[in-house]
Amino acid sequence: MTDTQAWLDECDAEVDASGLNCPLPLLKAKLELNKLASGAVLKVTATDAGSQRDFRAFASLAGHALLHEEADAGVYRYWLRKA
Repeated sequence: MTDTQAWLDECDAEVDASGLNCPLPLLKAKLELNKLASGAVLKVTATDAGSQRDFRAFASLAGHALLHEEADAGVYRYWLRKA
């Protein structure tokens, strides 16, 4: 297992925002990030295509690191490291 695979599998918290439309996936992620310590990794699963733009912009503006993102058959996953 590579280092990348390790943190993809081991996140500190997870949010399933499947079926929710913008801006709810981002809002749920922000609420969960507020509970986490700095450096923690949050995995978010969403089905809203607009979430790609939202999570990229949010990570950049808020100072969090968007570690990885993937899209597969209409399911979008994001791994954010809290600033």
